[in-house]
Amino acid sequence: MSIDDATPEEWDAVAKELKTVSISSKDPVNSPTHYTTGDIECIEAIKSMLTPDEYIGYLRGNSLKYRWRFRYKNGLEDLKKAEWYERRLSRFISK
Repeated sequence: MSIDDATPEEWDAVAKELKTVSISSKDPVNSPTHYTTGDIECIEAIKSMLTPDEYIGYLRGNSLKYRWRFRYKNGLEDLKKAEWYERRLSRFISK
């Protein structure tokens, strides 16, 4: 079957699948594509080069940054990013 022979139902199924893939592969809070290329995620590289106290400061600073700017830049997405850093901080200090 060629593209020209596809039925409207087949086109709808393809469109639905593409929408699902594009939505599920884009997560700007938990796994932004610009930080997850390569063999290691950026946050893990940062963690490996910092002392524990420096890493705690890094996480706290990023949380503050996103909470500070949420009204002026990305709104709810920035609040979710702040929470992401706070959850990571909680897990790190509870070890």
